[in-house]
Amino acid sequence: MRKIILVLSSIIIFTISVYSQESSFFDAPFGGGVGYTPSWYFPNMSAVNHKLISFGTPELSNNGFYASGEAGFIYLGFIKNFRIGGMGFSGSTSSSSIVNGTNRQVIYSLNGGGVTVEYTIPFVKNIAVSVGAVIGGGSLNIEIYNNKKNIDWNKVWNNADNLTSNYINKNIRNNYWMVAPTLNLDIPFYRFVSFRIGVGYQFELSTKWTIDNGRELSGVPSNLNGNNFFIQTGIFIGLFSY
Repeated sequence: MRKIILVLSSIIIFTISVYSQESSFFDAPFGGGVGYTPSWYFPNMSAVNHKLISFGTPELSNNGFYASGEAGFIYLGFIKNFRIGGMGFSGSTSSSSIVNGTNRQVIYSLNGGGVTVEYTIPFVKNIAVSVGAVIGGGSLNIEIYNNKKNIDWNKVWNNADNLTSNYINKNIRNNYWMVAPTLNLDIPFYRFVSFRIGVGYQFELSTKWTIDNGRELSGVPSNLNGNNFFIQTGIFIGLFSY
């Protein structure tokens, strides 16, 4: 993602130098920027929470969780009101408790990113109202832990082949391609800073569930997937003219 942002920054500087003397500079939204994009994701937790009842930890919240991210975009001078860019995000939530003297914990995390394509509605002035989509990939990870507070090195190996051991670590992963339609509102501040608020919905296009060292996992509930609604905010630095 950092490479994408560096490339976008270079394109922004080049574009500004090319178009700054043109009389049509402000005929359409112009410029671009890079920034930090904190978000809130709302995945379906019902399949995991159903298992947590017997596992002994509290349910994961259905009110979503925080994800940090980075994004960047630039308007294409030869296509009015059209911008392209890239974004990435990462966030997680967890639940833990002590059961029969062992620490039990489940960590649910989402990661992803992709190319962004957006069209800014031309009849709205001074701010940018853009409809578009993120096209890329992501992963859903579920980590399961059941262990003592202090673990001895030798006991780790002695219990590695013991299925009833109190030292358990499972990593379930779903890698997928996704598309996420978005609606963003960007408000410029002194031309060089822009604030964002937006919403979107991520659709999982493919699924590949694995466990631990990449072994295929079957029987996963259909409602455990990468589909989820999200709210995105952000602060961008660059050059903006809406």
